[in-house]
Amino acid sequence: MKKSRLVLPAALLSTTMVVAACGGNDNNGNNNDVDPGNDNNDNTEMNDDNDNNNNDDEAAEGDAPQGGTVTYGYTSPFAGLLDWAWYEGQDDSLALSLFNGEGLYEVRSENDFDLEPSLAHDWEWSDDNTTITFHLEEGVMWHDGEELTASDFKFSYETIAHPDGNTARQTNVDRIVGYEDYRAGEADELAGVEVIDDYTFSVEFNEVAANNLANLWSYPMSENHLGHLEVSEMEDADEIRRNPVGLGAFVVDNVVPGEMIEYSAFEDYWKGEPNLDGVVYRIVDGDLAGELLAQGEVDIIELTAGQAGPLEGDDTVTLEEIEALSYSYIGFKLGHWDEEEGTAVMDNEKFASKEVRHAFAHAIDRQGIIDAFSEGYGTVINAPESVIRWSYPDESQLNQFEYDTERAQELLAEAGYEDVTGDGFVEDPDGEEFTVNFAAMNAPADIAEPRAQYIIQNLQDAGINAQLMDGQLYDFNLFYDLVEEDDPDIDIFLGAWGLATADPDLSGLWLSTDFWNFSRWVNEESDQLIRDGVSEEALDFEYRQEVYQEWHQLFNEELPMIPLSSPVNIYGVSADVGGVTPEVRDATPDPHLWYREQ
Repeated sequence: MKKSRLVLPAALLSTTMVVAACGGNDNNGNNNDVDPGNDNNDNTEMNDDNDNNNNDDEAAEGDAPQGGTVTYGYTSPFAGLLDWAWYEGQDDSLALSLFNGEGLYEVRSENDFDLEPSLAHDWEWSDDNTTITFHLEEGVMWHDGEELTASDFKFSYETIAHPDGNTARQTNVDRIVGYEDYRAGEADELAGVEVIDDYTFSVEFNEVAANNLANLWSYPMSENHLGHLEVSEMEDADEIRRNPVGLGAFVVDNVVPGEMIEYSAFEDYWKGEPNLDGVVYRIVDGDLAGELLAQGEVDIIELTAGQAGPLEGDDTVTLEEIEALSYSYIGFKLGHWDEEEGTAVMDNEKFASKEVRHAFAHAIDRQGIIDAFSEGYGTVINAPESVIRWSYPDESQLNQFEYDTERAQELLAEAGYEDVTGDGFVEDPDGEEFTVNFAAMNAPADIAEPRAQYIIQNLQDAGINAQLMDGQLYDFNLFYDLVEEDDPDIDIFLGAWGLATADPDLSGLWLSTDFWNFSRWVNEESDQLIRDGVSEEALDFEYRQEVYQEWHQLFNEELPMIPLSSPVNIYGVSADVGGVTPEVRDATPDPHLWYREQ
């Protein structure tokens, strides 16, 4: 699944993978890339009746004012991995989308997440459904003046599949014929990728699968720009971190690490010269997001509901809301990642009891979190999926885990956890102190601390001695570093995942061999169902629906993480900025259409 780690609410994340364990804005639905990201679960009712300049169709069609700049704000420092193969979170995906957002296809909510042509204007399958042939648009130029060719896609796939290509995107290329030999260093090229001519290439898969296209990596890499580098050098190279090239509407001019990126218009952009002279991607204080928007310091930014509320009726700002393709959760650390074996190991006895995990779920007031910190916007969920995707399961077949402190206490007692010292907190079945470290991010700034304390209080009310890990909240990148490294002090953690728009394939997050399986859940039945969900038999839609329903029921019973909510995102846009179209992941689509009233 393409995922991304998000910054917790306003739109919760693991934020996306990208939550960031998984990563970022992806209007191209590569499944195994997640975006842990912004968890803007708190959203307010928007003024749909406003005369919204952002939807001025006439202006978008060519009558838009020319010139000026627009500032896109974000509230967590970006890591600076300015290539789709390496980025992990929404912090970098936003920056990428502004200068290199195009893939083979695009996916939009307005088209029910169907795959629509982009860099590839057409494609066709072989009769046996194992080989797909892409036909690229001609005249698409990289920012360095070179034309995009089929070789750039082959270069991208071989970079990711390379023995030194530790990009976490292998699941987007590992189905290609010849992957195993190439990955092992036993072949000089990826046999299943054939460059037919400059604008045509084919990809052969090992077997028929329901989501081979949606799962295939869709972003090219410039061979001219990066081909001189060793793959092991790319992640830290200036060619990616300071002087990247893309295919998008804007060119990277200046990178101030973690703080700001300045872009200028790319006159040779294949969809047409942008209306603006430039764009600035700026990191701002999350506490001040609404004020900075009102003051004109930023022009586009995601807001929490609490920040959006005071701006309603402000004629200098337009507010827009959209249901997000993401979900928030509280994860259990059930074990650790075995780097050598490439698999999760479920060896943490602390949460080995399913009854204890169920008790935690009953102890947490999930609707209360939505009401208190998202002003009621968002939906309580019992499965790790967005409610707007077809694969969201039938809730009537799931445990509901209603907020019930007494039921939580009963389940703890059944599992042998009782208060034997009289201090109000349970001990474990051996009579030892049972403490729980809760790790959380410091974003969104206006609600992160009170939300974390709310959850801790919920657990303490049920007799669980929960505490904030190290007595502090962590910034986005450090938080995910600790989660990814299975820091031994983490017991539970608050995250969110941004999901692929194209396909609900569960691999990438939930196989026992998936690095982004942050809970480190290992379950053979789960692994088999995930494989069944993309098998040749899953070409039958009803069969695939049944498989995912069964998987979600298994997950809901075993509960390796506690799903919290499927959010609604709010975007604030300066009233004199038009052409902006917020999508389920962010507000970056089609930046060449943005304009500023002069």
